[in-house]
Amino acid sequence: MTLLWYAYNVFMYFSIVRLQTTNEDINITTKLSNNLQIDNSLIKSSQVIILGALANNEQIQMLPNISINSNKDLYISSQCFILNSNPLLTIAALCEAGNKSNAKIIITSHIIDDDNNDLTLAAIAYVADFYHIPVITIASRENLLSDKALYDFILRLVPPYLYEADAWFNIIHKLKYTNVVLIYNQEEESRMVASRFQMLTHNSQIQIEQMEEYTSDTNLTSLIFNLTTEDRLLARVFIIHTRFKDIAEMLSAIVRLEKTENFVWIINERALTTNSSALFDGLLGVRLHDSFSDENLLIDATQLITNTFVKFLDYPSSFWSENTSVIDCSSVEPWQYGKDVYQAFIKTKVKDGITGDIEFNEYGDRIESLYEIINIQYGQPEVVGTYRSNTSVCYTSNMCREIMYKTELKLDEEKIIWPSGLRKKPDGIRKRRNVTVVTIVEKPFIFARPGNNCESTSEIYCPRKTLNKSSDEEYEQFCCYGYCIDLLHELSKNLSLGYTLHLVADGKYGSFEKEGEDKQKRWDGMIGELLNYQADLIIAPLTMNPERVQDIEFTKPFKYQGITILVRKDKNTSSLSSFLQPFKGVLWIMILFSVHIIAIVLYLLDRWSPLGRFHFVPRKDQLDENSLTLEKNEKNDTLSLSRSVWFTWGILLNSGIGEGTPKSFSARVLGMVWAGFAMIMVASYTANLAAFLVLDRPEASISGVNDARLRNPQDGFAYATVKGSAVDMYFKRQVELSTMYRIMESRNYLTAEEAISDLKTGIINAFIWDSGRLEYEAAQDCDLVTAGELFGRSSYGIGLRKKDAWIDSLSHAILSFHEKGFMELLDNKWIYANNEIQCADRSSSPATLGFDNMIGVFLLVVGGAVLGFFTLVIEIILKRQKGRVEREKALTRTAIIYWRQRAERGRQLSSVKSESEKHEQQQQQQQNLQPNHNDGFSFDRMDYYTSPNLC
Repeated sequence: MTLLWYAYNVFMYFSIVRLQTTNEDINITTKLSNNLQIDNSLIKSSQVIILGALANNEQIQMLPNISINSNKDLYISSQCFILNSNPLLTIAALCEAGNKSNAKIIITSHIIDDDNNDLTLAAIAYVADFYHIPVITIASRENLLSDKALYDFILRLVPPYLYEADAWFNIIHKLKYTNVVLIYNQEEESRMVASRFQMLTHNSQIQIEQMEEYTSDTNLTSLIFNLTTEDRLLARVFIIHTRFKDIAEMLSAIVRLEKTENFVWIINERALTTNSSALFDGLLGVRLHDSFSDENLLIDATQLITNTFVKFLDYPSSFWSENTSVIDCSSVEPWQYGKDVYQAFIKTKVKDGITGDIEFNEYGDRIESLYEIINIQYGQPEVVGTYRSNTSVCYTSNMCREIMYKTELKLDEEKIIWPSGLRKKPDGIRKRRNVTVVTIVEKPFIFARPGNNCESTSEIYCPRKTLNKSSDEEYEQFCCYGYCIDLLHELSKNLSLGYTLHLVADGKYGSFEKEGEDKQKRWDGMIGELLNYQADLIIAPLTMNPERVQDIEFTKPFKYQGITILVRKDKNTSSLSSFLQPFKGVLWIMILFSVHIIAIVLYLLDRWSPLGRFHFVPRKDQLDENSLTLEKNEKNDTLSLSRSVWFTWGILLNSGIGEGTPKSFSARVLGMVWAGFAMIMVASYTANLAAFLVLDRPEASISGVNDARLRNPQDGFAYATVKGSAVDMYFKRQVELSTMYRIMESRNYLTAEEAISDLKTGIINAFIWDSGRLEYEAAQDCDLVTAGELFGRSSYGIGLRKKDAWIDSLSHAILSFHEKGFMELLDNKWIYANNEIQCADRSSSPATLGFDNMIGVFLLVVGGAVLGFFTLVIEIILKRQKGRVEREKALTRTAIIYWRQRAERGRQLSSVKSESEKHEQQQQQQQNLQPNHNDGFSFDRMDYYTSPNLC
């Protein structure tokens, strides 16, 4: 690159020298020699030579008078040459002068009324950038010079034309206008100003309704006519940034079309300073203050140079050396201190200069400048105010406006003469316009009732075109009211908007589908009417989604919402076991098991304890009182097993225990522990019972969009949405919800009304739709409830065609409604119905318990009574059975005793008989041995005598 630059300079230099020798009209060498005479006696060790590339001899004569003796430690001198309209000749002069003068800074002006000014300065800036020489310009205001990608070493003492956009913004803000139309040329300079003004108005009270760019082939008369007669344009404030050669034609077209009365026309500075005869009374604009003259700017530039180079007095001698030329076009080496010098200029300030305080932003543009606000009066420019700008670098519209609002603006509105010679300030806005609005019936946003006798305060006539060809009536007559109607009323009042309203013929929001045999997809519904110019606006609960945004444009949202699910509430039918809900079944089993285990343990402890079932008493066979024996306690208050069970149940149920308490200390210890256990269980049961019965509310049958019954529905569980709606598009677009989309696709309804009706009757189990409508339905019917959290969050907006002029005005109005709380009032009025129907809510205070809640307990009591009677019957039966058994046992025992006595008597008789026989045998034997024994008693007689006793 450096070799190419070197070759280019050598070629250019010698070519220009040859050109100079053959051209008698251009004698730059003579002019240079006249201005390069340096008085060596004035040269100091620290000398700064200014190289002036100025427009004429008058400017050249100003600079030496300013430069000499600027500082006692610094000598400022100047060498100058006159700019040429030929950029090549200007570069040649710059190289020659720079090589001879050893200048460290360049001051440049511009040639008046020269179309090549941009090229001339660009040529100087190119050389300065290559050699790292700072350039101070006192006249060039082109916007492109602020581009650091092209110009690295330029400093400007005059603001670029770009910042007149700041002055426009402040003037319009001061005049309290809110809507403007901006007309600009396709050239880059004009585009940059338009872009700057657009950035300043972003999110501000000033809205650009239309930005119109025109080309060199544009018919300016048609352009002005179309913009001033466009019915959708609200603004009557027009800003024109045009080329020098177009201003006469454009202003003449405005006058010829009589577009002056009730209009405000603001033109750019270049057009204002043309002194064209086409300038008509009432025009407004800004121009640089008269103090920014060439002489004053040169004085301030010299002061700036002095303040900057004083900072380099301590630099080494190589910085101040005269032997090395800073601008040497035969060399490719840049000045090693150039970047340091330029950064020092950026950071240097001049206080109270002739043109004001001098300070630069990071682009090298002057931060503070003074403008005059000009009003054309009787063909002459009159100053009606001033504006002191602040062009500090800002990156957002809010930051820029904060800087601008701190600037000084003085405007005397009473001095201004407006177009058509009026003294009264125009409104700057068209009074009335008419637009066609389409909507759709959707509670609570749009209600429609048949008839045409609409109430003027709350209803609007909204006919619907009849699609049934057999009908004699072309339109069905309806009166519409609701959320969107109130919003339309307020918009009309705030924007002076006239409108006609009708319902969409096919009853659809708008889906992008093929119709019949048509192979091309088309929008139907409200969006189709909008795109086919059957309507200008859509005011309805129209969801913003990517599919619709591709073809239409939305305003700022008037309601933020999402998708939710509407289901029927589960009926809170208390089961017979409602009172058992506080504890799980396992816990109930453990409690019942514990009662009986503790009863057995108490019985055993009391039985085995020395102080329980048995007690010590003195022995009866011993006289010593200390001799004791263990006897069974025969009293009735001993703890039997049944009494132990009764005791444990009594403690658990907190009933009084009058008898059957443990007698031993060990059993009583366990009894106290069991009482503590019972207290904890009863308290826990009571707390949970309150939570289950008192605060229990009917819940939704599903938990949300991630519920398993939606993702994998079972037989008998159906859900749906509206076909072709934004919700349907959302499920179609989301991959993770594709299963739900396929399930709903065959079940979807044509309208939300049909779906909600089927939900109430139980045909479907859930309806997926916009949260605004479903919250309204839940507020109207306490049997319905929204399930889960919102998903697929989106918003409702007013739909318009692309680049419609109403977009910014409507958006601004909607944002103001949000700030004022108007949209919240509409929510309360229409969606939540002012809480006219009070449905039980989990967050409300606990309700009073009813019989349904405690029916299980009553049934338990009835069951206990029945069980008691049943037990009584069993006891009676058992008692009778026991009596019969006891009687049978008594008879059996009597019979056994009788038969036992008979058997005993028989055994005794048998024994006596055997003994008698034995005795007789013995007697017989004795008789046989002793035949004569007549003196003894007879044993038979004795037996006979004693036998009665045996009976």
